[in-house]
Amino acid sequence: MEFIDQDLSGARFARCLLPGAVIRGSDVTGMEIDDPRLHEGSLWVNGVDVVALVETELNRRFPGRELKTATTPDGLRAAWVAVEATWADVVATAAGLEDVAVDGEWSFSQTLRHLVMATNAWLHGAILGQKQPFHPIGQPFAEYEPDGGDMTIFREPASYEEVLAVRAEHQAMVRDYLATVTDEMLAETRAHPWAPEHRVPVLHCLHVILNEEWEHQRYAVRDLRNAAAG
Repeated sequence: MEFIDQDLSGARFARCLLPGAVIRGSDVTGMEIDDPRLHEGSLWVNGVDVVALVETELNRRFPGRELKTATTPDGLRAAWVAVEATWADVVATAAGLEDVAVDGEWSFSQTLRHLVMATNAWLHGAILGQKQPFHPIGQPFAEYEPDGGDMTIFREPASYEEVLAVRAEHQAMVRDYLATVTDEMLAETRAHPWAPEHRVPVLHCLHVILNEEWEHQRYAVRDLRNAAAG
């Protein structure tokens, strides 16, 4: 498919597949690209792969983010300390804005609920092997229901205070697991929660949790800033 001499100004692409897409001789002023898995691939701008540059800048903006790829028990524990510390700061800034949605994205409260679900999927479901790992106030991702996920598991929270309490409990669950994790445990394999025919190391599961934490914090900071600006 080719778009030649077309005006796509202001176009919005959400949850689209664009690997290998080529943009040449075009005006991209102000273009915004957001790919939570960018660090796993490449993005070429004027012949330069900018992934490393983007990662360096994000690590500068979010101190502690660079620890998300830790591979040792001590490194992972340090990574989680950083996650909890920085989220505490963000939660404080969200007061009064927790239910505000910007540009059709999740509200801050929904973001915290999604992180509950991510912990459920990758810690309780994958690592610990619980058959029904999901907390009722978890926030499913967009593809969950279309892919056959059971939505009857979930309900709306009674209050934002419930969201904060459940979120704190789940943060503590990760902390407690990491407190006793060993190199041998990290090397063990588990069924992928969304593709159980595939097995992945426990370390991979923990890396997914850490990546979810940092990416959704990035989204939350962005949206809170925009919400505060009105």
